[in-house]
Amino acid sequence: MVKEVFNPDEYANDHRVAYLVAEWKRLTQAEQDSTELIEVDPSMRELATKELQDIVEQKKKLMEQMESIIGRPGEREWPNELILEIRAGVGGEEASLFAEDLANMYLRYAESRGWRWKSLDESRAAQGGFKEVQFEIKGNDCYRELQYETGVHRVQRVPLTEKQGRIHTSTASVAILPLYKRTKIELNPIDIEVSFARSGGAGGQNVNKVETAVRLVHKPTGIEVKCTSERSQQQNREKAMRLLISRIQLAQDEEEARKRSAERSIQIGTGERSEKIRTYNFPQDRITDHRIKESWSNLEKVLSGGLAPIIEALTAADTDRPTVATDDSV
Repeated sequence: MVKEVFNPDEYANDHRVAYLVAEWKRLTQAEQDSTELIEVDPSMRELATKELQDIVEQKKKLMEQMESIIGRPGEREWPNELILEIRAGVGGEEASLFAEDLANMYLRYAESRGWRWKSLDESRAAQGGFKEVQFEIKGNDCYRELQYETGVHRVQRVPLTEKQGRIHTSTASVAILPLYKRTKIELNPIDIEVSFARSGGAGGQNVNKVETAVRLVHKPTGIEVKCTSERSQQQNREKAMRLLISRIQLAQDEEEARKRSAERSIQIGTGERSEKIRTYNFPQDRITDHRIKESWSNLEKVLSGGLAPIIEALTAADTDRPTVATDDSV
């Protein structure tokens, strides 16, 4: 019998494959009838066996048709919304400036892909740049393409304030948090601490005088989120809850990735923020991704949003596909 790797009933109402599902069910019933016939009437074994072979072949073709229409069963559903978080790391003022460079890089890449984005929260450094910043990005395949950006990014360059031309090393951490429409995470309300505050910044009197900002803390894990981007408390609470679930999901995914990492032929990384995933070396005009040990030149173009070759290389490495040759100048 054909091994049913997915339940056709799940797609019975999908107009694209409904007729194939109906035929699958008919063949499945015929398969059962032939199997029973062999058991009750051994004299029909040869005829029933041949019929079973024909059914197996027909079901195999049906499966291939359904896979081509709806995607391979079990294929991951990629979210089209995410939260991009960037925090300055070691390096003082230069780290904050680098954090802003990274933010601009991702937003320009998002615009080149036709994705929409908006700022959710930011904290500026006194001398410029971001101490931390948070954006929401929406668009087809946005998480699928940016998922490998999570981790510690390192920059090596001569700061504008450096009088003797010495190269400084600074870092910034990036987190890509997917916002799933459906998730396996279920939260108990008693585990969530909720607080409210006034939102700052532009937005009129409502934003500044009403407690619309929402802060959630998941007490079992200590994970904390806040949302200030919407004009109502309810909208901020809903968005904060989705973000909290995504962070908890990410923590679980990281734990699973750690368990799998030893078995993977190519190590992309668990996505933990403690990992140094990439170095941006200005003096040598070179970007190196340490997980796949590949480098690219034309650093300024990358920071202007030209991330595509790097994203393609990471995706190819993670799926064990050979990387398509690209112009090394990015």
